[in-house]
Amino acid sequence: MNPAARIWQSAVRRMSQAVLDREKDLTATERIGRAGEEAAYWHLRGKGFVMAARNYRSPNSHKEIDLIGWEEDTLVFVEVKTRSPGTPVAPEAAVDREKERFLTAAAHEYRRQARRLTAPIRFDIVSVLASPDGMQVEHFRDAFQETRS
Repeated sequence: MNPAARIWQSAVRRMSQAVLDREKDLTATERIGRAGEEAAYWHLRGKGFVMAARNYRSPNSHKEIDLIGWEEDTLVFVEVKTRSPGTPVAPEAAVDREKERFLTAAAHEYRRQARRLTAPIRFDIVSVLASPDGMQVEHFRDAFQETRS
């Protein structure tokens, strides 16, 4: 990465952290979740993803898709799950069939609105373990297939 891009990325990360720090009304669990989403976002950017949306909410639902991005010509919908170490269940295990159905329906709505119905798609999960030492990020590509309700 060239020096100008590195400086720019560092500045954007600091600004993102400042926004998180200002959100005083968040519970501890919400703060960990937001920090995990931020870590996942930067992890995917570092892997070459071009991010298209964060926290996308379908007009037909109050739920959201955490991250949406392009990896080459594939539109990727990402669910981020963050947990503290010692949690008995791995973060990625929290994505059940109901969550998959919601995500695929919301992804279809996003694709329709963005006029990308023919683009190849994929559903990924990013698992984040948050500890005082930092974030441990694991990316599960093609974690599940599109389901129809």
